[in-house]
Amino acid sequence: MEIRFDNKVVLVTGASSGIGRATAREFARADAKVVVHYNVSKDDAEAVVDTIRKEGGEAIALQADVSKKEEVDTLVKETINRFGTIDILINNAGALIKRETLENMEEALWDEVMDVNLKSIFLVSQAVIPIMKEKKYGKIINLTSIAARVGGGVGAGHYSASKGGILTLSKNMAKELAPYGIIVNAISPGIIDTRFHERFTSPEVFNKFRESVVLKRAGTAEEVAWPILFLCSEYAAYIVGETIEINGGQLMD
Repeated sequence: MEIRFDNKVVLVTGASSGIGRATAREFARADAKVVVHYNVSKDDAEAVVDTIRKEGGEAIALQADVSKKEEVDTLVKETINRFGTIDILINNAGALIKRETLENMEEALWDEVMDVNLKSIFLVSQAVIPIMKEKKYGKIINLTSIAARVGGGVGAGHYSASKGGILTLSKNMAKELAPYGIIVNAISPGIIDTRFHERFTSPEVFNKFRESVVLKRAGTAEEVAWPILFLCSEYAAYIVGETIEINGGQLMD
């Protein structure tokens, strides 16, 4: 089984590092044209593009704050100007910002996490839907988290709540958009070895997380990217509104 995306245009939000970076590279290796979106990490995004081009792929880096409609609209317009369409959207952008208990959390922090994690999916999806509806084709993958199922750790109530919203929103999107040939699914990573945990999780806590995994290790960004590509391929044509848990057995249904 070989998954190819010849001449498909893929927009990956939050693609300057981690899961987004790995996903952008894997799509490019499958011959997709890739938009590497970033907000503030310009150098990292351009490094991803450089790597893709050195590997023979085609990619560009575009900046936008995906929690703001005007910037999202510009992002989509610039993508169309460069590549002509958008076939696949990977809603990966997200952040915890910082850990804080609910008792001490400021409203501004709650709002910021909701905006970057949940509102961004609403805005970017809304912007690409007309493009996909016109073609009667599209794939949208939303990144949620194991935190949506287990509530997250201490100080991550805002993050887990936003990821729970993504899980629910994905099902609604799948129902609304399937009649137009647009297939929506979600991916739910568990403990993945990325900068996220370097910034927000102490080594001691990370080791405890890792020990709770059946495989006794953290996952890699590529191990999340591969199922994303599968869900966007012809081999997943009858999978709609599902959330694939990628957590090494930490959480089993």
